Amino acid sequence: MNFNKILKSLFGDKSTRDMKLIQPLVEKVKEAYPAIKALSNDELRAKTKEIQKYVQDAALTEKEQIAKLRATIEETPIDEREKIFNKIDSLEKDALEKYEKALNDVMPIAYSIVKDTARRFAENEETVVIANDFDRELAANPANDFITIDGDKAIYHNEWTAGGNKVKWDMVHYDVQIFGGIALHQGKIAEMATGEGKTLVATLPVFLNALTGNGVHMVTVNDYLAKRDSEWMGPLYMFNGLSVDCIDKHQPNSEARRKAYQADITFGTNNEFGFDYLRDNMAVSPADLVQRRHNYAIVDEVDSVLIDDARTPLIISGPIPKGDDQMFEQFQPLVERLYEVQRKQATELLAEARQKISAAEKEADAKKAQELQAEGFLALFRSFKALPKNKALIKYLSEDGIKSGLQRTEEMYMENNNRRMPEAVKPLYFVVDEKLNSADLTDKGTAWLAAQVNDDKLFVLPDITSQMSALENQTGISDQERLDKKDEMLAHYALQSERVHTLQQLLKAYTMFNKDDEYVVIDGQVKIVDEQTGRIMEGRRWSDGLHQAVEAKEHVRVEAATQTFATITLQNYFRMYHKLSGMTGTASTEAGEFWDIYKLDVVEIPTNRPVARIDMDDRLYKTNREKYRAVIEEIEEMRNAGRPCLVGTTSVEISELLSRMLTLRKIPHEVLNAKNHLREAHIVAQAGQSVNGLGAVTIATNMAGRGTDIKLSPEVKAAGGLAIIGTERHESRRVDRQLRGRAGRQGDPGSSVFYVSLEDKLMRLFASERIAKIMDRMKIEDGERIESPIMSRAIEYAQKKVEENNFGIRKHLLEYDDVMNKQRTVIYDKRRHALMGERIGMDVANIIWDRCVSIIENNDYEGCKEGFLKVLAMECPFTEEELLAGKRDDLAERAFQEAMASFKRKNERMQSIAYSVISDLYQAHGDRIERIAVPVTDGRHIYQIPCNFSAAYTSECKEVVKEFEKYIVLHTIDDEWKEHLRQLDELRHSVQNATYEQKDPLLVFKLESAKLWDAMIDDLNNRVASVLMRGQVPELQQPVQEAAPEERSQRYNEQKMDLDEQAQRSAAQRDTREGADQVNHTPFVAQKMPRPNDPCPCGSGKKFKNCHGRNLR
Repeated sequence: MNFNKILKSLFGDKSTRDMKLIQPLVEKVKEAYPAIKALSNDELRAKTKEIQKYVQDAALTEKEQIAKLRATIEETPIDEREKIFNKIDSLEKDALEKYEKALNDVMPIAYSIVKDTARRFAENEETVVIANDFDRELAANPANDFITIDGDKAIYHNEWTAGGNKVKWDMVHYDVQIFGGIALHQGKIAEMATGEGKTLVATLPVFLNALTGNGVHMVTVNDYLAKRDSEWMGPLYMFNGLSVDCIDKHQPNSEARRKAYQADITFGTNNEFGFDYLRDNMAVSPADLVQRRHNYAIVDEVDSVLIDDARTPLIISGPIPKGDDQMFEQFQPLVERLYEVQRKQATELLAEARQKISAAEKEADAKKAQELQAEGFLALFRSFKALPKNKALIKYLSEDGIKSGLQRTEEMYMENNNRRMPEAVKPLYFVVDEKLNSADLTDKGTAWLAAQVNDDKLFVLPDITSQMSALENQTGISDQERLDKKDEMLAHYALQSERVHTLQQLLKAYTMFNKDDEYVVIDGQVKIVDEQTGRIMEGRRWSDGLHQAVEAKEHVRVEAATQTFATITLQNYFRMYHKLSGMTGTASTEAGEFWDIYKLDVVEIPTNRPVARIDMDDRLYKTNREKYRAVIEEIEEMRNAGRPCLVGTTSVEISELLSRMLTLRKIPHEVLNAKNHLREAHIVAQAGQSVNGLGAVTIATNMAGRGTDIKLSPEVKAAGGLAIIGTERHESRRVDRQLRGRAGRQGDPGSSVFYVSLEDKLMRLFASERIAKIMDRMKIEDGERIESPIMSRAIEYAQKKVEENNFGIRKHLLEYDDVMNKQRTVIYDKRRHALMGERIGMDVANIIWDRCVSIIENNDYEGCKEGFLKVLAMECPFTEEELLAGKRDDLAERAFQEAMASFKRKNERMQSIAYSVISDLYQAHGDRIERIAVPVTDGRHIYQIPCNFSAAYTSECKEVVKEFEKYIVLHTIDDEWKEHLRQLDELRHSVQNATYEQKDPLLVFKLESAKLWDAMIDDLNNRVASVLMRGQVPELQQPVQEAAPEERSQRYNEQKMDLDEQAQRSAAQRDTREGADQVNHTPFVAQKMPRPNDPCPCGSGKKFKNCHGRNLR
């Protein structure tokens, strides 16, 4: 017994302690249950209404106070409204706390109601109650086949359609499921083994928290599960009077989707919840808003959503000028030829390495043998740097002593900060680094390209710093000629930069991304494959031109570049909820990350029945060929024994290889991967069966079929249950545990085993060199395997190292996004105030105050005079002597009062002029026209302000002024925010140069982004104040006219971006994933000139934006 086991036996583990804390609450539920069970069907429903009223009345006092305060807003002077809004915000927080206390009070009764409703459905084909209006509304929808109305009776059936299939309700909550339900209500993650009924567990906290009427979001990983679960669990809630809907059934920004969010319980996918949030914050009318406040969410498969998608921002983007003007198709044939030249060279180098290493072993002269061996391993190292994914190379590295020899050679050339590395890679055309996910041209590659295009400068960035300096020192030319030459240099630099960038992305596409592995091509489109589940990730694109490069490589249509308009990561979206919880079968390995980032505690819920699955030690082979042969033999043995097999793979390519091998042996099987994911539910449902004593064989990616149980027939259980055969260890233990968990459901028998080879990615990149040395010393023969707990632990140790790396990277990237998230929160609050109009007056007053302070603090008297005139359209309200006296706070207050008085006079004049026209128009056409457009001008532009005709008339045109303020603030915020997002994208990319100055890029990013934010807010306030202080209705120039129908939000491109950026170079250097995971979220850089915060190429030492770039933006 090791030390950890001794401690566990003495003090117990976290799981035991968690269960002790929850046990008293479970006992309360069990005490309340008999009384609930004794109620009639109608009494049971009445009990739900009783506790619902108790919960909602808990915050009745706060609601009434909030309503009274809202009623006083319009009558309160603008500069006194902030206290009212702060009081409202405080009362809303108090209300949430009171709701939470009331929910804890009624929890035993609520859980008993759900449990007994489930029992009644399971034991009775029909559950009859007195019909109410809600029942009749449900029955009126033909899709609701679980209810029929017979006179004054509503009949709830226990069989209905869910996910396109007929299901018969046969589930009742176990005690362990009540444990899970309590953990979820407490805002924790419930880790429950596969088959323990997570979907049923969620019904308890969902029902309880829906009693507040504030809405509960049930979040799933795909739309099939969202629709299925809403239909499967829906009748349980609806029987008790709670409304249920699914957002994935309705179009975005539609009335139906808004109604879905108004339901007590709303199902949907994580992507759609996030995109709806972004769409709401791009809405141009309150009618476009669909979401309400984020109250409580339960995330199903929480590890997939909050861990696997942690680096995946949701992005809404739109077209940019010349977005389709790209060079990927132009240079694709050139890069393809370059790749083929290096591929041929890599093959020759590998052959040379084989020959020399083999000759060294036979050479009798020790000195000559050593020379041959050194030359052989150098050739091997060069072949490795040329194409590390070459299958022949990977196979050769699994032979005795080869991998350790390569590692020694690599260490030798990496000594003294890679001093000898140029010597090693000199013969290559480009160098590929699999860990850093990079492909960089060498001098030889640049020369080859120059020869191909007959231009030795085409793919070389000019030394623009020297050129600019020379231009500045040049005499005998006019300022205009110097400016023209500078523009020409910058344009040439931008073009060269674009060419080099295109070339690098195409190289990466050819060397690092393989078809049917990282992506598939369907219907002329490149679609990314989720490395965890094997599912196609619709709408997801690699950024920074990488996706376009892959499209060019596959000769499909290259999509135009876009600009980010709105973006948020899933972490930051889900951290907005008042309460968040989640459930999954595999969370404990990531418990530290859940706590550090989301403050979510992981509670392991015990299984209802002891797990009977046998987990065997890993079986380690030297080569993939031997491993796959052993896998096929294992499948044949299990199948003949009457046991079905689920074969887990890590890619489409491997699943199809195994499929071909099984076909050759005439073994019938099903394949579940990204190419036929639409049949997922059907394939998984058949995976636990046997036919004529022969078990079914299913090949699937490791996490495919999540959310669908594999149920075993009695014959299969008798034969030994489902056999899980993993063909490779994933870099995350969680994924391997998910695969193991497919067997052993509800105490079913079963077994699991993983087959591993030294050619596997995890073993190649991260397993310790010790494993290779052990196999060399043991003289393992071809086809022979090692099966030992020591090896299994060594592989798990490698996985832990990878998980620590990945956690560090995700946390590092989250820190970058946190900077943007703080800014996003502020700007979206301002935008919501402008859109809804309730707090717009207070925001405008704050803008005017901010301008007064800014003008006085940052200028001398002449600057103040100019600032007040330019921004606030008023004379300077103080003398130069008063400014020099130094009482700037008093001056700011006086300026603010005069500015507000001027603003009020201007608004009253606008109301007077508009009302004189509108009153006459309303008398004549008020019954016919619903909306009007009122022209308002600031002296430079005329804005057509749409508003409700009746509201404008009855408010004596106060509504017109309010709509004008809303319109200006809303559109100015949108313009400034889009530009700010573009600048942040550029900044995130450019700050990585800080590493060359021994500075932390993240710290530089935070400092520079704060400056960009201040500049944006300054510009935003100036623009808003300038227009609002000058706004007037033009007299006798342009009549008030009927407005067009209310503008609706424009639809933009919506996608999940895989991050692949040099922008996080410091993190990427420690990255342990490849491909889609390391990405730069810079969808497009409009012009490849130096970025604003880069050093100016002229060599002055100033930033570009403060030197030669001052007037360019």
